[in-house]
Amino acid sequence: MKILLIHQYFLDEGDGGGSRFNELTKIWKEKGADITVIAGMVHYTTGLKKDKYKGKYFLQETNQDGIHIWRCHVSESYNTSFLGRLWAYFSFVFSSIWAGLFKVKGKYDLILVTSPPLFVGITALLLSKLKRLPLVFEIRDLWPESAIDTGVLTNKWIIKFAYWFEKTIYKNATLINTLTPAFQKKLVENKNVPSSKVIMIPNASDFSLSEKLLNTMDIATTRKELGWEGKLVITYVGAHGVANHLIQVLDTAERLKGTKAHFVLIGAGMQRDELIKDAQDRGLDNVEFIGPVSKVEVFKYILASDIGTSVLKKVDTFKTVYSNKTFDYMSCKKPIIMVIDGVSRELVEAAQCGVYVEPENPDDFAQKTRLYLDQPERIKIEGENGYEYALKHFDRQVLGEKYLEHLKRLVHK
Repeated sequence: MKILLIHQYFLDEGDGGGSRFNELTKIWKEKGADITVIAGMVHYTTGLKKDKYKGKYFLQETNQDGIHIWRCHVSESYNTSFLGRLWAYFSFVFSSIWAGLFKVKGKYDLILVTSPPLFVGITALLLSKLKRLPLVFEIRDLWPESAIDTGVLTNKWIIKFAYWFEKTIYKNATLINTLTPAFQKKLVENKNVPSSKVIMIPNASDFSLSEKLLNTMDIATTRKELGWEGKLVITYVGAHGVANHLIQVLDTAERLKGTKAHFVLIGAGMQRDELIKDAQDRGLDNVEFIGPVSKVEVFKYILASDIGTSVLKKVDTFKTVYSNKTFDYMSCKKPIIMVIDGVSRELVEAAQCGVYVEPENPDDFAQKTRLYLDQPERIKIEGENGYEYALKHFDRQVLGEKYLEHLKRLVHK
C-alpha cells in the first residue's frame, strides 16, 4: 500500500511536539506500507525554520524510519500575528500543491490529510481530484470552531469560507477519522456526515518509549540534577498559545507560593515570552520554563515529575478534545491534573488517574494541587491506574495497526 500523507506539522527528527503521525507512519512502514509525506518547513510552536531549510522552497528527505518527506516552504510569519499565521497557512497550501503536482512521483493508493489547519484540505482535495485517489480526512481539532471560540478567528468572511470549505471537505472525503467520541458524534449529529464514513482512531500512549525509560532511567538522580528534590513537580508539556491560556498556571502558582508545589512548563508558542516576563514580574520562583525538546527528553522530564497537567482555555469547543500529552503522562505512570472539561475530564474520571480542575479557576487548581501535597500516596495509585487504563484502551501500536486496516479496506473497496 502506498500512502500520500499531507501534514503541515510532521515533525523533523529530534523535534518536540505532537508526534502522532511520526509514530503512526513508523508502525505502518513496519507493516509494509510505503509512505510519502508532504510537510512544512516551520515548526508549529516556534514558528521558525531550521538552517537546512532556509533559502529553499522544497527539500526532499528520508527520516530514520524510512519515511519519504517533501518539505515545502512555509512563511516564517506564523507566530507574528493572526494575519501572519493565515499567510503561513496559505503559503503551505501553495507550496504543497506544487510539490504534489510536480515533485512527488509515482502512484499512490490514497491521500490522507490531517487537520488543523483546515486549509491543508485545499491541497488534499485538489490532488485527490487530479490524481483520482480516495481522500481520507483526519480531524485533530474541530476547526474553525476552536479558532472562533478562542478569538483567533474573527473575520466574518474567513469564517464563512472556513465553514463552507469544511462542508465541502466532509462531502468529498471517502473516509473521515476523528480523534474523540465527541468529534464523531458532532459530525454525525450536527454536521450531517453519514456515520458510515466516520471512524475514530484517537491519540494514544507510546509504551515503547516509556517502558524503555522506566527500566533504565535513574529518576532520583535526574530530579537531583534538575533541582527538584523535595518538591511536588507538576509538569505541563505543549504549546504556549492563546488556546492553552497558561496564565491560569501562573495564577495557581502564585496562590501556592511557600509550598512545595513547583510548576514546569515545557514547550514554545506565541505567548511564551509574555508568560516568562509575567512570572518574573510576580517573583514566581515556583514556575520553571523549559524550551521545546525531543520526545525522548520530554519523557525524561515527565518521568522525573510527580504529576502531569493538561490545560486549555475555557471554551465549549475544547470539551470535545483529548490533549495528546495526557496519554504521555498515562504511559509514564503520572497522575493528571486535568484543566479541560468534557471528554478529557471523563477520561481521567473513568481511569481514576487524576483530578478535574475547572478551567480558568486558579482557586480550584490550587485546591486540587493541595490534595497531592497533603496525600502524596495518591500519586502512585493514580499513576498506576492511568497506566493500566491506557494500556487497555490507548496503546499506540494497537491503534496504529487498526488505522492501517481501515485504510486497506478502503483501498480494497
